[in-house]
Formats: sequence, C-alpha cells, structure tokens
Amino acid sequence: MKALITGASSGIGKCLALSLASKGYDIVLVGRDKEKLEQVSKKIPTNSEVFICEVSKEKDLHNLYDKYKNDNIDILINNAGFGLFGLFTETDLNRELEMIDVNVKAYHILTKLFLNDFVKRNYGYILNVCSSAGFMAGPRLSTYYATKNYVTKLTMAINEELRQMGSKVYVGALCPGPVNTNFTKTANGTFDVKGLSPEYVADYTTKKMFKRKMLIVPGLGVRLGLFALRFAPHRLALSIIYKFQHKKQSN
Repeated sequence: MKALITGASSGIGKCLALSLASKGYDIVLVGRDKEKLEQVSKKIPTNSEVFICEVSKEKDLHNLYDKYKNDNIDILINNAGFGLFGLFTETDLNRELEMIDVNVKAYHILTKLFLNDFVKRNYGYILNVCSSAGFMAGPRLSTYYATKNYVTKLTMAINEELRQMGSKVYVGALCPGPVNTNFTKTANGTFDVKGLSPEYVADYTTKKMFKRKMLIVPGLGVRLGLFALRFAPHRLALSIIYKFQHKKQSN
C-alpha cells in the first residue's frame, strides 16, 4: 500500500503522511524543500521516499506522474497550496497567478492523470485538500477563496460522475476551517481564532476518507457555521467574511 502526498513537508500534509504511515502505508513525500521532506521521512515508520517537485510547473507534475504511474499508488493526496491576504486591487498579480498554478492547475493535472489509472483498475483514493473557503466568496482573500471553490466543486462533480459509473474509486475534498499551520504566515496574516491542530485534522480526515465521505469538514463549529451560511443573504455573508479576514490580516 502506498500514498503520494504533495506539500508533505509540514502542516496537514506532514500529518496526513504520519497518519497513513501508522496504518501501514508506504509514503511518497512530494515538495520543493528537500531538507524538510527528509526530516519528515525520518519520522515515518514505513518505507518512504522524497520527490522534489515544484508543483507550479506543469513539467514537474508530469515528471512526478511518470515516475510513479506504474508504482500502484493507492492514495493520491493533493495538499500543496497557499493564500494571499489583501485587497484585490493591491495584491501582486504574479503571486496570484502562481497561486492559481499551485492551488488549481496542479490539483487538476494530478487528479486527471492518476484518476484515469485508478478508474481503469477500479480502485484508489484521491483526496483534494480544499478549505471551508471552497463554499464561500472571500473578500480580502479573494483569489485564494476562488481557487478553493474551483477544486471543491470539481471534486464534488467527479465524485458524482464516479458514483453514476458505479466505480469503486473514491474522490473527496477535505474542507477545514482554521488550522494551526504556516498558512496565515505565508499569506501575511494572523489567526484571531483558535485553529484545529493539524494532527487532529489528519486523523479525522483519514477516518472519513476510508468511509468514503465526499466532503470532510473537521470541527463542529465549522460545520455549524457552513450550515448557517446557507441561509444568510449574500451581502450579509460577504460582509461577515470581509470583517473576519480584515481581523486576520497583519499590519
């Protein structure tokens, strides 16, 4: 049994690697920081290997697939991603385009390539790490929210296509709220609410994934918030999210 995880050097990706390894899976750790990936590899009790990949580059993604397409990968986890706080008129365009490449294009390409193989053999799990942002529009974090909407909705559509086909392949989306990782630091923000631990999120996620849950939302508070948001007028929801993100953005 083998799992391939992008963005595996820290945070949710690292914890998912450790969680799956504890269940007997060999792990392929994918990322661009060799030193950090090797540190994670040392903590994994099963067989593990490191693959250096810049997921914003299409060529690297195809090299990754070509390397492991014949390795009987059982689980693909698309986890690499980042955000960028700020008003849309002020955020850096090149950074946003890089975000789209990492948060959208990489997920799309790897899901497409591995899914075709999984469908042929009628087995496999693909987990796309999205966000509760995937159900909302996000003023002051607009491009990030848009990327997560893309991946969440794409994942849901593929899940239904597989269900209609009678396929045994699983495709699901992890949609957490705030998690204590380096996300806000990378995005130039700070948490004003307590986030879940990545260890809890990883263990919760693997349990739900193996139960074939399409949308995995850790944390009762987040689930209740998303439910309430369904009934809020769009303008009210946008105002609430704007104020929430404004509090998180650092000076």
